[in-house]
Amino acid sequence: MALTTAGSKLASLNAWVESVAALTEPQQIHWCDGSDAEDQALKILMVERGDLIPLNADSHPNCYLHRSHPSDVARVEHLTFVCPSEQADAGPNNHWMAPAEAHAKIDALFAGCMKGRTLYVVPYCMGPIDSPIARCGVEITDSPYVVANMRLMTRMGAAALARIEREGTFVRGLHSTGDLDPNRRFIMHFPEELMIKSIGSGYGGNALLGKKCHALRIGSYQAKREGWLAEHMLIVGIENPAGETHYIAAAFPSACGKTNLAMLIPPEGYRNQGWKVWTVGDDICWMQQSEDGQLWAINPEAGYFGVAPGTGPKTNPNALAMLNRDAIFTNVGLTADNKPWWEGLDEGQPVTDWQGRAYDPANGPAAHPNARFTVSAKQCPSFSPVAEHAQGVPISAIVFGGRRESLVPLVFEARDWQHGVLVGAAMASETTAAATGAVGVVRRDSMAMKPFCGYNFGDYFSHWLSFDKPGGKLPKIFHVNWFRKGAAGKFLWPGFGDNLRVLEWVIGRCKGTASATATPIGQLPAASDINLSGLNLSAEAMAVLFNVDPEGWHREFEAIKAYLGEYGSHCPQALIDEANLIEAELQALGQEPLRATA
Repeated sequence: MALTTAGSKLASLNAWVESVAALTEPQQIHWCDGSDAEDQALKILMVERGDLIPLNADSHPNCYLHRSHPSDVARVEHLTFVCPSEQADAGPNNHWMAPAEAHAKIDALFAGCMKGRTLYVVPYCMGPIDSPIARCGVEITDSPYVVANMRLMTRMGAAALARIEREGTFVRGLHSTGDLDPNRRFIMHFPEELMIKSIGSGYGGNALLGKKCHALRIGSYQAKREGWLAEHMLIVGIENPAGETHYIAAAFPSACGKTNLAMLIPPEGYRNQGWKVWTVGDDICWMQQSEDGQLWAINPEAGYFGVAPGTGPKTNPNALAMLNRDAIFTNVGLTADNKPWWEGLDEGQPVTDWQGRAYDPANGPAAHPNARFTVSAKQCPSFSPVAEHAQGVPISAIVFGGRRESLVPLVFEARDWQHGVLVGAAMASETTAAATGAVGVVRRDSMAMKPFCGYNFGDYFSHWLSFDKPGGKLPKIFHVNWFRKGAAGKFLWPGFGDNLRVLEWVIGRCKGTASATATPIGQLPAASDINLSGLNLSAEAMAVLFNVDPEGWHREFEAIKAYLGEYGSHCPQALIDEANLIEAELQALGQEPLRATA
């Protein structure tokens, strides 16, 4: 493949590229333009090198399989650092290293690391190219696999470079696969410099620097400094039979059905009535407040970097439907006729596993549990027609949710914005025996941002509180729990498409048409407030999903206050006061469970 060196009118970008080239010593430099011709040339190069395997051209045209090194299959939290000047600004929620020490440590690994390789300059825009909410970056990498994925995941190429030249500011990201030695692997973030440095990994979250590194860790810092929000949230539009669409932003930790909710297919009864669901984004949400206080949101990403195992015709048919063309698969298995395969598919049988070995169940699953697909968002059948609008979409509701087998009801509404920030700060999941050896250990994951907030969580909570201004039109805040279990250890709520029943109530609360009962933990629906037609829920489910256990919640708030205390003086007193107020109300109730009434 003939690679060319292109120039840029932006002096600071040229100077940075030259300095990186002097450090890393590449054989040549290629400025990416994002064109189809460039993409095809890179894929031909990777096929020739053995980095990509073409899949069945009849069933999966322009689809490829990539196999990463077996030691390089996921994000590495213990090697991920956030490096502001002061350790307190990183907070206990981040690993910190002094900036000078971090630069010296990682630059020593970058020295000469691109000898014999091509240095790719990848200009990209996170968000619609003409959106005022969008922000740009440039990733330098020696991985053509990263270039191909960034083309799917961002608005990459000439248009992004033109915006960077107009604005003169961009996030700098330097990446090299290095020698893939786990002992020489780091992901460093320098928020005060708007810079990311990552070496030793080719895996998406560590190497596609526009994703978690820019869009969340650096993005959250940018958002705090500039007065907006960068969140680990899906964005979904719910259209009712009257043709009204309400947009919901929702934060869930991993393994809580986030992508499934973003691409939800309504139950048959709802579809027959005319309900529709529109996917704006499945992972990241950037929100800015307009002058009237309304939050407007964009999905900064242009594609999906989704987990393949578990994606199937029953769990997420919309996701499955977009994966039969123009996709890159990473660490999945292969069938005899060269089709991608992973656990959760109904059809086909693997003959080769994710490491390229003959499939043997004794060696483990055919697809790595964190196997991925990368695909353009526009291929999703439920892709929203307004997902590319520069202004974004108006958010009616923010939904938080964790995986709680006990205590937490199906859904409740925060009393106001301050209470809602506490609900988000306190959100948690309970571990399982299979994962940790201990059942029911509650792990806090505030706003699902624990691995991704680029600064001190206490300051992050204060930033959220700052949006509550007189006369504002802030969205209502809710908490959901799809994972409540009964005495027999089985889930009480069917989940998946039936979650729309809960979102219908959420939208009704936003419109002022749905009923709720005030409780200390928030506004709670009665079973009769939610459309349960055709579900045949058990008497136990009806009782448990819609109740409040004052004694259990009292213990919960003791734990919440202890958690908030970890952030010391950085934690806003308003959240402590809110927690104390709710705890006092719970104590006044006694021990009898409280149920919402119709």
